[in-house]
Amino acid sequence: MTPEEEFAEALRVRRKAAGLSLGELSRLVNYSKSYLSRVENGTRMPGPALARECDTVLHAEGELLGLLPDRPARPLPAGPSARPGRRGRRRGPGPSGVAPAPAGTSGTSGTSGSSRTSRTSGTSGSEFDQLIRRGDARHLLGDMYEAGRLYLAAYRAAEGDDLARAHAVVRCARRWSDPGQVDRELLARIDECLKTLAGREDLPAVELRLRLTAHRAKKLTMGVGDDTAVAGAEPGTSVDRARGVLRELRDRLPGIGAETHCEVLTECRWALYDFAPAAELLALSAELRDVAVRSRSMYFIGEALVALAIDQLRVGRVTAADATVRRHREHAAHRHSTLAHWQQGTLDALMNLWQGEFAAAEEWILGESRTIAETMERDLAVPADTLSQTCLGQAYWLRHEQGRMAELFDSPLMAGVRRRDYFPVWRAGLALALCETGRHDQAADQVLAFAADTGGFTRFPPSGWALPTAAVLAQACAELAVRDVRVGELLPYVPPLRALLDAHPGELVLAGWPTVLLGPAARFSGLLALVAGEPETALGHLRRAVRLAQHSPAQMTRLRLDEARARLRSDSAAVRAGARGLARTALGTAEELGMAAVARDCRRFLRLPATRP
Repeated sequence: MTPEEEFAEALRVRRKAAGLSLGELSRLVNYSKSYLSRVENGTRMPGPALARECDTVLHAEGELLGLLPDRPARPLPAGPSARPGRRGRRRGPGPSGVAPAPAGTSGTSGTSGSSRTSRTSGTSGSEFDQLIRRGDARHLLGDMYEAGRLYLAAYRAAEGDDLARAHAVVRCARRWSDPGQVDRELLARIDECLKTLAGREDLPAVELRLRLTAHRAKKLTMGVGDDTAVAGAEPGTSVDRARGVLRELRDRLPGIGAETHCEVLTECRWALYDFAPAAELLALSAELRDVAVRSRSMYFIGEALVALAIDQLRVGRVTAADATVRRHREHAAHRHSTLAHWQQGTLDALMNLWQGEFAAAEEWILGESRTIAETMERDLAVPADTLSQTCLGQAYWLRHEQGRMAELFDSPLMAGVRRRDYFPVWRAGLALALCETGRHDQAADQVLAFAADTGGFTRFPPSGWALPTAAVLAQACAELAVRDVRVGELLPYVPPLRALLDAHPGELVLAGWPTVLLGPAARFSGLLALVAGEPETALGHLRRAVRLAQHSPAQMTRLRLDEARARLRSDSAAVRAGARGLARTALGTAEELGMAAVARDCRRFLRLPATRP
């Protein structure tokens, strides 16, 4: 793609996202429609004046200006009367109106607010800067593969300049990775750059070393099993690295730039995700939001808002998370990026599922979300599995909530669940799907095989992906126990799942990054207590769960049925007396929301004798 074509595509995407016709844009920027048409067709490269006007009108944050190739600065007439006209405005010292920084130093670009490094040896600095700017523009538009290609070209062009190469690798590391997979090639480049920067104490080298180490810590945590991990990524090792980088960052503040501060917080938070308490991560994401706002980086503001919403949800602050999601909606609209729009739709669907608004969720999940994901993956805009796993996760939970798992099980989507069983939560999800479609012995086989492969569920990390995996397993075990299917075989594996869930009594279980809220961890602790034959303990957990889920009609429906089952097994006649009333209430809400399986279970429960089984 030529520079003219690249600018043309970015302009066209921005204009259409803003809802403007070519004629309307022409009037706003005061350039002829025919001239703009040639620019948008890729036959004419605009000057900086037009690019700047389009940036302003389309809220592109310097993205369009950054796509211009470098041109020699023209001398300006001397004297006070020299005033630039529309087509002869004074050009700033750098390609985006900001003077290029010396090698390795920070300078805010108009595209993503991230630092740029000019080359000082070998290939010209202008070529390196242009590749980085073009990569930033593609990344901001959500075209991660093309961004990665441009960043890699910048890396190769910077041979002989350690700082510039490290800078390009940092950009490469921002690209999404496939869930559960480790990018070994990227790790090798990070290690190479860290080796060349080792021992240097000049500020540019220090900042790049902090960034690279933070990315390395995060990338090493991507592997979730023996088949996907790499040597040196054993549980806990990345946590130590991440905490070490955070300590060094804080020791060096306030000398470290805001963008490096943002980058280290972003990557270290993800590196800690599977190991640190959610409350600790919430403190990091709140700090990230504040620093990102100060940095005025569109990239880091977006990262901060998603991270903050995730952490607020996990600690049960759903109202605060909803406000953060609304703020992200404004951010996504400002960016005019298809990927940002998809992320916002995914957040909205997550909230719709939580609130029991299944029709609104289904419209997005089985409609526009899948269309966007299929298009972006077909066009190689993002890693192939990143969007599809999120779409599949939301479709899975939608059908689970509606009691229509059989439809999902008989559709091509179920092949996606089976194909991704390297990821623990999908192994658990398959067991639950088998339960909900009447294949109870197969479900028990699935749970037992999973236990055998993970040391009886003792090899999970303490948080992160382990929590939704344990939650889904708990629900599968509970379903098998209700139908008295091979409970004796399952009981030895209940304690480690209980220990994991019991450690998070005040949290909501979030699957994906983010995909769906499964419910309070306390609810799943209660289900396992009931499987273990401890109804009083189960009731205590379920009451704690109610405090977190009281604003979710769908969750409250399930919790009332859970409590009814626990009450019916109590030794106290007074406790048992309230069971049927809870089941009737759950039945009414389940029918109202269209939760067919829960409604069916409520009717089955109400046919049971009102005595302790």
